[in-house]
This record gives sequence, structure tokens and C-alpha cells, in this order.
Amino acid sequence: MHGITAVQVRRDLMLIGFSSDTKKGYDVEVLIDFIGTILDSPAGLNVGIIGMGNLAQAVTHYFNGKRSKLRITAAFDIDPEKVGRTVAGVPCYHMDTFIETAHKHDIRVIILTSPSSVAAGMVEPITQAGVRGVLNFTSTPLNFPGDIYVEDYDIITLLEKVAYFSKGGSLPSATAGE
Repeated sequence: MHGITAVQVRRDLMLIGFSSDTKKGYDVEVLIDFIGTILDSPAGLNVGIIGMGNLAQAVTHYFNGKRSKLRITAAFDIDPEKVGRTVAGVPCYHMDTFIETAHKHDIRVIILTSPSSVAAGMVEPITQAGVRGVLNFTSTPLNFPGDIYVEDYDIITLLEKVAYFSKGGSLPSATAGE
């Protein structure tokens, strides 16, 4: 369905420290519990958003309440029209207070939706705030220290890729990632 092979699945499971009996396969219930302990910390994880434009507001409205262990607890912007407002129960603070507020709310993950022109300037405050993961929605690749996990998600590039393949471009092979 997604072009993922059994070899890839076994390799990914080994990376997270899960193994099976080679003759019997995987106990699915045990596997689900094991993955759950990795994804869901007992106390939950607080998430913040930088840049409260249309995308961030849509993400906040959509996301909050969907996963009980991940909570968007604070948003940040520099626009006086957005600072001080609450979107889907999430207060928006001024970026000047980011490090202090991120510490206060124990924010471990940031969703970055700021304009690409200022994205590079977000690396230092995010690093200083002790954030451990960044979902980067900007089109700017960012250089974070190696101990911060970053996932780049450039919607425009992805849409262009889908448009290319929908016009009849040759599809990437299912084994391209191996």
C-alpha cells in the first residue's frame, strides 16, 4: 500500500529495540504496548507554536484534543494583533518571552510556522529554551544541534511533487528508500 517492505519494518522495529521470535513473528498486542510507551510519555508532552498565522491557527484548532499525551500549550508571535489572544484554548505570547515561557510551560516540541525570512533566527531561542524536537513548516532548512530532532515539512515542495507525478511523471520506485 505505501511501498514499505517487510525488511524496512523489521529494521525499524530493531532500531527502537523491539525483536521477535523468528519462527512465530511479532505479538501484536505486545508490539502496540511497546510503541505506546515510546510515543506517549506518562506525563504527556507540551508543544508550542511559533508564528500564529493561518497555518498555525488551523493546526491548533485541529490538533488540540486529538492526542491526550501531546498538548499545544503556548503559541508565540510578534504581531500585536495576535499576542494576548487565545486560539482554541492556547494563549499567544510575544516572542520576546519565548525562552522564559517555554521553560515555564515545559515545552519540549515546537511547531515552527513563522515566515521563512525569520526562520533561521528561531534556531538560537529554540535551542536555548531546551526544546528537544522541531516540526519545521517553513521552506528554510535549519541547522539545529544534533541533540534536537527536526522534521522538515515544506507543504509547497510536497504539493509541487504531487503535481509533477499527477501530470504523468514517472513514479518513484517502492524500493528507492532502501
